Amino acid sequence: MFTLVAAGATALSVAPAAAAPQSSSAEVSPATVAQGQTFTVTEQIYNSQDFTITSARAAIYSTQRGIADVADLVSCTGTTSDCYVFGSSFRGPVGDLPAGESRTVTFTFRAKDDVDPGTVALQTQLVGDNYALDTLAGPDLTITGVPKTADIGVSVQASPPGILTSKITYTITATNKGPGAATDVRLSSTYAPGLIYAGSTTCSRVGSTRQVTCAVGSLSSGAGKTVSFSVNAGLLALGPLTTTVTRQASTPADPNAANDKAAVTCHALTGLLVRC
Repeated sequence: MFTLVAAGATALSVAPAAAAPQSSSAEVSPATVAQGQTFTVTEQIYNSQDFTITSARAAIYSTQRGIADVADLVSCTGTTSDCYVFGSSFRGPVGDLPAGESRTVTFTFRAKDDVDPGTVALQTQLVGDNYALDTLAGPDLTITGVPKTADIGVSVQASPPGILTSKITYTITATNKGPGAATDVRLSSTYAPGLIYAGSTTCSRVGSTRQVTCAVGSLSSGAGKTVSFSVNAGLLALGPLTTTVTRQASTPADPNAANDKAAVTCHALTGLLVRC
């Protein structure tokens, strides 16, 4: 507030203009929930433009993980029709929103039973058919409970590297990237044609095939374990020799298939000389 004073006149106080609301904002209650527990997100949207935003919707997102992967929609109020999932967001329709007006939508969610614990940052947005405002940062939501997934990544190396040899040892590493502990971790490897299985103390050949299975067992989050098997180069081995490794099984579910496979290639110069 400031005061204007003219000579011989009474002082006139002028209050500063109130700041306009954000185009979208939200409150979450409670801010910490357990797996399977319900919570509400109350989102307010405000049309700061000088024209009507048609078919306006209150949109709610989350970072780290999409809100639709974190929670299921139970109900919503303050809308002109049913709320719905759109891509990685939930949206609440409020109809046309004239300039300078606001609407409030309350979403009721239920945290998924199988969602992994952690914190996600909610985001809000006012979206219309003819215009969309910026996506803005909202409150954090923390989910507690027991991790329901364990990401097992695999890698493979061939040795000895860079040396001509007739015997190759494949060393396979399984790493639990979390968040949960893993049990019954099993790997499967298929070695290249022209190679002859030479044995292992940690893996087993499947019949007379080129497939080898390796039981890794249990891995706590962040832990890793290596297994290995050896092959000999046969007389018919020649050119590139590619051996693959795949995560065959693990418990609980693995959420990331991208690191479930690995491969390594050696090169046979003659029938009995191989370089990796």
